[in-house]
Amino acid sequence: MTEIDAKTVMRLREMTGAPMMDCKAALKESGGDMEKAKDVLRKKGKQLADKASGREVKEGLCYAYQHHNGKLAVLVEVACETDFVAKNEDFKAFCRGVALTVAAYSPAFLSRESVPADAIAKEKQIVSEMAAESMKGKPQAVIDKAVEGRLDKFYAEKCLMEKQYVPDDTKTVEQTRTELVGKIGENIVVRRFVRLELGG
Repeated sequence: MTEIDAKTVMRLREMTGAPMMDCKAALKESGGDMEKAKDVLRKKGKQLADKASGREVKEGLCYAYQHHNGKLAVLVEVACETDFVAKNEDFKAFCRGVALTVAAYSPAFLSRESVPADAIAKEKQIVSEMAAESMKGKPQAVIDKAVEGRLDKFYAEKCLMEKQYVPDDTKTVEQTRTELVGKIGENIVVRRFVRLELGG
């Protein structure tokens, strides 16, 4: 069995923000491999987020961001379970990151679930016609798969939760939210956002 020293545990904690005991357990499980330990922590965060998702969120923040030139502003509502978490620096940093992501990408919708059915139907019709034209002679299953892929791309372009999280573009907003839920242990929900641009 691999011995895990305190410095290694501390390094993983600094990289992930996860609790010390979780970092130690992840390093043991991964045989001391730092990258595998990060994956273990990410999976644990996803499991915690799935468990917490049913819990009621009555606290949180309405976070406001204004661009330095005063011509762009964003307001986001991010909810959590307790006012203690709403005052947490990691939670506030997440709210700021969500606001920056909205400012940078100007998404049309919050998530896949919030896209109106008529918008989905219209996009599906367009991509289906494009796929049928460009993939003539291919099996229908292959065309259907291509349509599905193009719809995924549509969601990634239009939905805030699927956008790259601006402070850390290696993850989406949803992946960052999931990791924060795993770290804090409370349900966190991005409820809505408004983006205002001068003359927009």
